[in-house]
Amino acid sequence: MIPIESIPQVYGFLDPSETVILDYGVGWANTLIVSQLFIGSLLVFLLDELVSKWGIGSGISLFIAAGVAQSTFVGTLSPLPTVEGSALSIENPPSGTLPMIFYVLRTASNQDLVSDNGFELMLLNHANPIAALISSIIVFVVVGYAESSKLELPLTHGKVRGHRGQYPIRLVYASNIPVILMAALLANLNMFTLLFWSHPVLSTTPIIGRNGWGSRAEWFGAYKPGATTPHDGFAWYASMVNGVGDWLLPLLNQTGDVYGHSLPQIMLHVFTYVFFMTAGSTVFAKFWIETTNMGAKDVAKQIERTGMQIPGFRKNPVVLERILERYIPPVTLFSGAFVGLLAAGADLLGTVGNATGTGLLLAVGIILRTYEQIQKEQAMEMHPVLREFFGAD
Repeated sequence: MIPIESIPQVYGFLDPSETVILDYGVGWANTLIVSQLFIGSLLVFLLDELVSKWGIGSGISLFIAAGVAQSTFVGTLSPLPTVEGSALSIENPPSGTLPMIFYVLRTASNQDLVSDNGFELMLLNHANPIAALISSIIVFVVVGYAESSKLELPLTHGKVRGHRGQYPIRLVYASNIPVILMAALLANLNMFTLLFWSHPVLSTTPIIGRNGWGSRAEWFGAYKPGATTPHDGFAWYASMVNGVGDWLLPLLNQTGDVYGHSLPQIMLHVFTYVFFMTAGSTVFAKFWIETTNMGAKDVAKQIERTGMQIPGFRKNPVVLERILERYIPPVTLFSGAFVGLLAAGADLLGTVGNATGTGLLLAVGIILRTYEQIQKEQAMEMHPVLREFFGAD
């Protein structure tokens, strides 16, 4: 699967570096990048197998969390200038949020802060502004609270008197998978519209190709020369809103964005992206639950096979399913809409280190899951009496 995924990406979507093309030619440059992707992905796969067998959690998940953590750490604490190679100044402060705040407050005059938009620079108009730091903290706290919130249905064993348990239904029942699938769908939309816009062969496709018969490619997505992000068309309206610079600053200044879009177009872009992330994540949540045996019917069968039942009700999977139908479908739809809206909101305000709202959601969820698994491993080493005392059974 790695070559199958990497070949279209390299040959039709992402261009190699001009230096590599000059040294080796286009064909060899593309081949080298495909080989690099194959070897790197294979190493990640082997490390994932190693962690899954001998460690705790998933290796892929830990790689994702480490990458997001690195971006967040650098975006928060980096003392390097925003523009590399230039000296530090009010126009070029440190790239990290906290060093930038200390530097601007220490070196800027009152006129710089008030008249020359120094406060706006710190709050909104920086590579890692204060708004992005606040947004990241809010996402971390909200996801942590939502992941720990759950409804526990009491269970008893039908034959073993006194044996009790619970079936937890988490508030984020579908986890972060729906928002990942929706982000991947939007990324694929961007990739295919770019291919039909710039690829020598696909661009000749009728109607949807840029150079095809009756071309309406600009309706689907238009791109600047050498760019991989759309600047117009449906692909632009559905693309990620990357921080306050894409919508809030043009709104405050009553000007268009860098592509020349009007304010109504910018607001339509914001609404479209938030709507697609929320509605799409809701649909994918329903799809994910039904395909992974987490629906009410499948859960009822699983509980019935263990010999457990809900106190006060007959031991019948149909009865169990009817009870679970009260909770699982509504929680599924809510969790999908919740994570989609939260990821979109984080993208609107920006995240430290440009980690994206989806990446931050993933990292927080992975860290919490890993922490829970470590707790379970520690509980397994406890004396049975201590396990019961701490509620680890």
